[in-house]
Amino acid sequence: MLTVETIRKIRLSIFRDGKSIRQTAHELRVSRNTVRKAVRTQQTAFRYRRSHQPRRVLGAFVERLEASLASDQELPKRQRRTAIALFEQLQAEGYTGSYDSVRRYVRDWRRQQSLSSEVYIPLVFDPGEAFQFDWSHEQVEMAGMPVTVKVAQLRLCHSRHFLVVAYPRETQEMVFDAHMRAFEFFGGVCRRGIYDNLKTAVNKVLSGKQRNFNNRFGQLCSHYLFEPVACTPAAGWEKGQVENQVGTVRRRFFVPRPKVNDFAELNEWLKGRCLQWAKSHPHPSLAGQSVWQAYEAERPHLIPLPPRFDGYAERPARVSPSSLVSFDRNRYSVDCRHVGQTVQVRVYAECIVIVRDALVIGDHRRHFGRGKTIFNAWHYLPALERKPGALRNGAPFKQWDLPEAIERIGQQLQHRYGDWDRQYAGILQAVPLYGLDAVEAACGKALGMGAFSKDVVLNLLNRSRDDAASVEIKPAGHLRLKQPPVADCQRYDRLLREVAYAAP
Repeated sequence: MLTVETIRKIRLSIFRDGKSIRQTAHELRVSRNTVRKAVRTQQTAFRYRRSHQPRRVLGAFVERLEASLASDQELPKRQRRTAIALFEQLQAEGYTGSYDSVRRYVRDWRRQQSLSSEVYIPLVFDPGEAFQFDWSHEQVEMAGMPVTVKVAQLRLCHSRHFLVVAYPRETQEMVFDAHMRAFEFFGGVCRRGIYDNLKTAVNKVLSGKQRNFNNRFGQLCSHYLFEPVACTPAAGWEKGQVENQVGTVRRRFFVPRPKVNDFAELNEWLKGRCLQWAKSHPHPSLAGQSVWQAYEAERPHLIPLPPRFDGYAERPARVSPSSLVSFDRNRYSVDCRHVGQTVQVRVYAECIVIVRDALVIGDHRRHFGRGKTIFNAWHYLPALERKPGALRNGAPFKQWDLPEAIERIGQQLQHRYGDWDRQYAGILQAVPLYGLDAVEAACGKALGMGAFSKDVVLNLLNRSRDDAASVEIKPAGHLRLKQPPVADCQRYDRLLREVAYAAP
């Protein structure tokens, strides 16, 4: 192979020293054709390129290998087959060549596919102009078990300050909660939000940049006064900052896997890491400033925060005969007076609220497992008036957390009376009228007196109830009596005597 050093010596001998081709070839021990090649062009280096790469063994399998690589190209990176997996697949089809041949071909094919003629123009954002939003899937160890969590990532485009929040799902209420947390974390809102075409936000992709956003997401945008902008499909570079952030967060925050007890602990830890990152890393384009310093300069340009958005996703449901509403493969109890009626389930990131005619008839902490039934025993209190026997084996009452005095009075009633359930239900029925604290106090007094019955507890409640102060009513002037009545009971005695005299 003709090296750069040999070419240099040939060119110096011919052009500088004026030697002949024959003399130069003799002195440098190269052929005269080599000397002619070096001096006939102005090139100072030659590179041999093979016009055709023979693949005697792999050639018959190249078409099959390329088809596999093309199908993998449409999958997420985590699901694409490795070169060794493709090699084993070809072996099963009869390939007898080496792994290195397959590996080199896979490397060259993917390198060729990664080359693109498309030009990416760097984007610049003014302070407070825009933020970007995206989801990622990460691995954590929660309560000793490996768990895949969905991480919402919001990033201020100018200062590059960001917040990541972990959730068990990618549902609409999680999107709302992530936005509310991020806006409170940033202390304001940008004028635009840049998204990909989220199913939880976009109902339909129209022509150009036009999108049909769903009503609830539109209410979120209207509440915080920002304009949503959806990217062109398959054009992730339009929100390239948050796309790159996904990889950074994965490498820096989730490797190795964080060990936490629950989502609350994980999100608090992530919030601290985001603050630490902003204060310790330089801004990529503002020389001499950290991300935190750029954020402090951007903060005055953010739209001030309004009151917190009521971020729920609403779904209709029907109350079952067991006074339960089904949602997400779990069942939640509601007030039993609404059995058989259609209600609205307002789903938040952390709780479930059941509403009918603007009245809350059920409120529970949200559960993400399957097949769970979550009871609130107070929802079944109206039914106890007609079915007090349900206190014995009713599922809602098995784990009823009542104040100690009320539980003790129930135990005493159970030991002393055959109809204890009816008496105990009567005491519990007084809670909506007098309040739980008053009933607990009355039960405590009854226990102190050694009297255990419904009548004693209700009597104590009635005696302790403060009557409303009487109001003196002044009659109108035209209703005043000219002769006020005299409280003289002797008049009745005189009347009796007169009647006795008149008798025959």
